Amino acid sequence: MSETRPLPQPTADTQPYWDAARKGDLLLQRCDSCRRYQFYPRPYCVKCLSIDVSWVPSAGRGVIYTYTVIHRAAHPALEARAPYAVVAVDLEEGVRLMANLVQSDLSRIAIGAPVSVVFEKVSDDISLPQFRLTI
Repeated sequence: MSETRPLPQPTADTQPYWDAARKGDLLLQRCDSCRRYQFYPRPYCVKCLSIDVSWVPSAGRGVIYTYTVIHRAAHPALEARAPYAVVAVDLEEGVRLMANLVQSDLSRIAIGAPVSVVFEKVSDDISLPQFRLTI
């Protein structure tokens, strides 16, 4: 197995998201017709099917919906990080993202705990949105 960390492969639909993340900004799509936010990026609104969707900045704040602590990494490139937490975060804008919890004491992780986005530069092209506890 490769020791290189698996990285996202941007597509035409997701490129604006990854471009913003590289600059330290979290963008979400919002429908210009019904004003609903959505994640993951798509070429149309999943609520009203409008193709008029825009990229808007997220506050990057939310709460942990659920989490798991990984003790045995699924990929060799992540073994040195174990144990680490993967969290599903409900953002203030109403969408849910999954990411790693970083810069945080794992003993303080809890459902409903407040978090904020931070970015981990993993290559020249990719910075990963991650979250840290804000309590």
